[in-house]
Amino acid sequence: MNTADTPPPKPLPEPDEASLPFFDGARRGELMIQHCLACGAYLAPGSFVCSECLGDALEWTPASGRATLFSFAIMHQRYHPAFAAEVPYNIAVVELEEGPRLNTNIIGVPNEALRVGMPLTVTFEPASEAVTLPKFRPTA
Repeated sequence: MNTADTPPPKPLPEPDEASLPFFDGARRGELMIQHCLACGAYLAPGSFVCSECLGDALEWTPASGRATLFSFAIMHQRYHPAFAAEVPYNIAVVELEEGPRLNTNIIGVPNEALRVGMPLTVTFEPASEAVTLPKFRPTA
């Protein structure tokens, strides 16, 4: 039960069969993506077939953790009470060095300093005992 002074918990992703290797990797501090054994393409987590060749022989592999900021928006509206203290916050799309794009947040930098193309490195933020979220910070 929440009181007026205690915000409700943030909604968290619920790992399923398709995403479990991604979330298990995040808990270990590894950014896991999928790799097509047929054509060599790297894919965003949760793919069932390769978006390049439609092959279904996919394996999970660690990514480098390096990315660039592809796009972002600054959220000023509080759509869920659990995020009230964080408004304004960023919602970002990063392009991994391997090619896939991920939705995430950029941390360790003011929103005003975000620039498309800036180099980023993955970091991991425990959100609960079961879920760790990959987030990105500017590369030093």
